[in-house]
Amino acid sequence: MRMYQRYCEKKGFQTKVLSYSYGDPGPEGRILTKEAILEVKGKYAYGLLKKEQGAHRLVRLSPFSAQNLRHTSFVSVEVIPVIRKSERKIELKPEDLKIETFRASGPGGQYVNRRETAVRITHLPTGIVVACQSERSQSMNKEKAIEILLSKLYQLREKEEKEKIDKLRDKRIRASWGHQIRSYIFHPYKLVKDYRTKVETSDIEKVLDGEIDNFIEAEIMLLNKESGN
Repeated sequence: MRMYQRYCEKKGFQTKVLSYSYGDPGPEGRILTKEAILEVKGKYAYGLLKKEQGAHRLVRLSPFSAQNLRHTSFVSVEVIPVIRKSERKIELKPEDLKIETFRASGPGGQYVNRRETAVRITHLPTGIVVACQSERSQSMNKEKAIEILLSKLYQLREKEEKEKIDKLRDKRIRASWGHQIRSYIFHPYKLVKDYRTKVETSDIEKVLDGEIDNFIEAEIMLLNKESGN
């Protein structure tokens, strides 16, 4: 999360945390991140970040292990565009939506506010769940959550249409999860390796500080090469 926030900061993009959920407490009382939704605004933001979608693999000496054992973690990154209202051709039926409100909470059970302004929406036909807790009012959070849901449904429809075409072309379809796009290795050596472009570097601290231009630019060049541009 910090890597992408720092990358956006270097690019001059605006970022906003729309939803954040905490995981279990770690060593020394540190609170872990379970899931986060970031809104990114800036010129070409989606075009630059869209290929970051996929599984990212982290290998390190676990701070949770008393024996200091090596531990492998996976993070799923999803990048979706904001779809303009004029481009939305998806109808949301009220009976297909389960809308819940809750208090946005922080570490240790401290509430960001005392009212149930945060909104969680479940799209029952697909099982897609979205949430927003960044706005001050329940109605504003609901509007933002609906916007995220529509974008996810739009992307899902695009994916399904592409899969139909791929099947007609007799191409093998691979799910993005389970096919890691990049590894960040702290032990037994330091290396960041992108499996699509073959770009790699040993300066892992710099990468996690937001310096990921080399990976993104290489992916854009690869995409242009594959499309014949």
